[in-house]
Amino acid sequence: MIKVQEQSIDVGAELAALSAGRTDIGAVASFTGLVRDIADEQTVSALTLEHYPGMTEKKLAEIEDEAIRRWPLQATLIIHRYGRMEPGEPIVLVAAASMHRAAALEACAFLIDWLKTKAPFWKLEEGDGKAAWVDARDSDDQAAARWRPRQTTEG
Repeated sequence: MIKVQEQSIDVGAELAALSAGRTDIGAVASFTGLVRDIADEQTVSALTLEHYPGMTEKKLAEIEDEAIRRWPLQATLIIHRYGRMEPGEPIVLVAAASMHRAAALEACAFLIDWLKTKAPFWKLEEGDGKAAWVDARDSDDQAAARWRPRQTTEG
């Protein structure tokens, strides 16, 4: 399930709904990303996320489909916010449900790693009387790289 929304995320309610009535689920792994009050040693008073409706949901669906292709999952959840948020507020929730913990944990890590590098969101950080767009981070690309199919050479 994919949701792109401006309103806050009720993490407990969303996770409860994901597995409600599902006795085939043995594990739910989740990640919740929150707005920090500091980034790169600068104070952050607010964060604004922008996206392209339609394009964003399509890309998130592709990421979700890839997780479902790679792991035996009973359910997935990707909720990403847009708009203006303040420190402490949730930005994103991803969850993967499976019969077994290994698949749920790996799929959850995959979902957030790929979301961070492939989803079309743009981040504006406000603080110390100024605002700046945030560039992609090499550390996010490195985290996502572990999920790329390995190339083999024949010879």
